Amino acid sequence: MGAVAHRATRSAKPAEVERRWYVIDASDQVLGRLATRVASILRGKHRAIYTPHVDTGEFVVVVNAERVKLTGRKTEQKTYYRHTGWTGHLKSVTAGKVLGSAYPERVIEHAVRGMLPKNSLGRKMFSKLKVYAGPSHPHAAQKPEELRLA
Repeated sequence: MGAVAHRATRSAKPAEVERRWYVIDASDQVLGRLATRVASILRGKHRAIYTPHVDTGEFVVVVNAERVKLTGRKTEQKTYYRHTGWTGHLKSVTAGKVLGSAYPERVIEHAVRGMLPKNSLGRKMFSKLKVYAGPSHPHAAQKPEELRLA
C-alpha cells in the first residue's frame, strides 16, 4: 500500500488579505438583493481564500442610497423599531419616512448589518461599509472599482 498525500485546507491569515474597494450604485436596486450582495462582499465569500473566522472581505462604497427601491407596500408597512431604555418608550418609524429623512442611508446599513455575524468580527466587517445618500463619495483616492449588480 502506497502512502496517500493529503492536502490540508488552507486558512487565510489576517496579514495576507489584500483588500480592494468597490463602488455600488443603489439607484433602482431592490433593497434586499442589494444588501445580500454587499454583505457577501464584506464577508469575503466571493473569494477563494474565504475563511469563516478571518475578515477576508473588501471595502464597499454604496452611493445613491436615497434612490433604493422597496417592493410591494414596504415603504408604508416596513417598520424599524428602537427602544430608548425608558419603560414604554418603544419608538417606531416606517421605511418610507427613513428614506425621506436626512439619513436615507440607514435603510441600507440596517439591512446589511442584519446579514453579518453578530460578534466582533461582524462589527469589523460592517466598518468597511460606506453608504452615501447622493452620487458623490470621498473615497476617490482608494481607486474603487465600479461593481455592477445583475
